[in-house]
Amino acid sequence: MPRGVATPEPRQQLFAALERVIARDGPSRLTGRAVTREAGVATGLLYAHFANFDDFLVGYAVDRTFQISSEAAGLPERAGTGTVAGNISEALLATPSGTLQVLTRLMAYRPELAANVEAVLGAGSAGLQTLQRATADYLAAEQQLGRVPAGADTGALALAVVGVLHYVALTGGASPTADTRIRRTVTALTDGLPAVAPS
Repeated sequence: MPRGVATPEPRQQLFAALERVIARDGPSRLTGRAVTREAGVATGLLYAHFANFDDFLVGYAVDRTFQISSEAAGLPERAGTGTVAGNISEALLATPSGTLQVLTRLMAYRPELAANVEAVLGAGSAGLQTLQRATADYLAAEQQLGRVPAGADTGALALAVVGVLHYVALTGGASPTADTRIRRTVTALTDGLPAVAPS
């Protein structure tokens, strides 16, 4: 990029380039040079916004984890509306599948990022943990309304649901069939739950 030309939203431009590099080449090929080359910017731009490459990775993981948290935050408020499977599926699929796949693969490859994210966003906030907690809270709210059986282990069910999302993200989460796989599995996990609360 020529000197003196401003880069719009450089952090997000670099984060988007990181996602393309990992989606194409995997996390083991991720370097600062690969990111800036993919973004079409000078290498120095990354270091103008981040102290080092590890700081850049933390910045990405925090940004995308916060995005997932924001999307999941409203799930418990859906209790009593729609169907349980539909509400959970919509929350799981609210984050773009490419972002979800990249974040999951990156954090599996660099597990120390979880502690760094939690240092910024708080305990239990790394990766898909907030989505798991939101799902458990939602299922507990539905349990209070009678749409989830009183004896159901909502925490275990939430873990199973997010485990499905994690698996799909690691095994081709950006494929055209990913959304369908997630919806079908969530429906199977919640099969038999009533659409409306018992009277």
